[in-house]
Amino acid sequence: MLTGKKIVVGVSGGIAVYKVCYLVRRLKDLNAEVDVVMTENAAKFVSPLTFETLSGRPVTVDIVKEGYNGLVPHITLANKADMIVVCPATANIIGKYASGIADDALSTLLVAAHCPVMLAPAMNVHMYESAAVQSNLQLLKSRGVLFANATEGFLACGETGKGRMAEPDEIVSHIVKVLTMPEDLKGVNVLVTCGATAEPLDGVRCITNYSSGKMGCAIAERAIQRGANVTMILGIHSAAVPAGAQVVSVSTTGEMFEATLSRAEQFDVFIMAAAPCDYRPEQVSDSKIKSSELTVRFVKNPDIAKAVGLVKGNRKLVVFSAETDHGEQYATAKMQEKNADFVVLNDVKANKVFGSDYNKVTIIDGNGKTDYPSMPKTDVADIILDKVASL
Repeated sequence: MLTGKKIVVGVSGGIAVYKVCYLVRRLKDLNAEVDVVMTENAAKFVSPLTFETLSGRPVTVDIVKEGYNGLVPHITLANKADMIVVCPATANIIGKYASGIADDALSTLLVAAHCPVMLAPAMNVHMYESAAVQSNLQLLKSRGVLFANATEGFLACGETGKGRMAEPDEIVSHIVKVLTMPEDLKGVNVLVTCGATAEPLDGVRCITNYSSGKMGCAIAERAIQRGANVTMILGIHSAAVPAGAQVVSVSTTGEMFEATLSRAEQFDVFIMAAAPCDYRPEQVSDSKIKSSELTVRFVKNPDIAKAVGLVKGNRKLVVFSAETDHGEQYATAKMQEKNADFVVLNDVKANKVFGSDYNKVTIIDGNGKTDYPSMPKTDVADIILDKVASL
């Protein structure tokens, strides 16, 4: 499955190092050529000899003392790698990579990298949730770095929370997916609407919703990896915007409508993953409203997806339907009303969708429905794009 693929596994110093032994073995089983680069702290948990035995290749630890057949190790490995995977990725190596610090073999390799890089974070829950680490993660995501996300569970420090390294089989699955990603959307122009919109109520308040933009960003990221030319009409979001996307920032539903429809002729595929406000206040006060009681009259916003459906012709339109009750009924009606090729149904009452890295969806088209189990939104994005490509 990975025959001919050259993978560099970077190992930084955390207790999860022992799991990386199995990961290297699995990659070898899939016929990948594996090189291992370790930090000095990682070598205190598992010896370099263990990884040399498993990989069948020399292990790089000290970039100063160790030559690589007379060549510079980090440049040689960076040039040959089809992918670099860092696991466990500690707060330290994540911070170095984000800041461009290159003071050991692994951090120097990352700065020199020009292939896909994936990190599998692993650390204490409080470290993982710290503002510094989260900021570094978001920065790296915005640069196109991939992640095998940390999971929740019992941690080596005795605490329970998010910070466990993804299991080796899951990381291997991510690696396989990236290295065997089809370029079935190469040259296709894709527009993705993403995030929430906000409708002003007065000079300081607005009406909005819970959308984080994670689903739209995942779709854009995967579409870019599959060769598409992606433009994002981007509202309010907390997700990292993928590198390589052309971004048009908007605030209100009216702005998103205008930005989408004015560019409609440029695109082959429309994926309406945003959560635009359906209504806006009829009147907006320039000053902060001070009344002890407030009655607001709302008016309907323009329907972006329906407008695209009217002009799409033979081009493809994917819509989303977030429902709390009678989901399949409403989603099917929405698909038909918008002239969409298929609809992605989110049951927001049964599942925590907004802000989550996971989603459980049902896809409905003219031939019926398919239910999917809960999975990372990146995997949901692949399913959606597989279907788009098949059309």
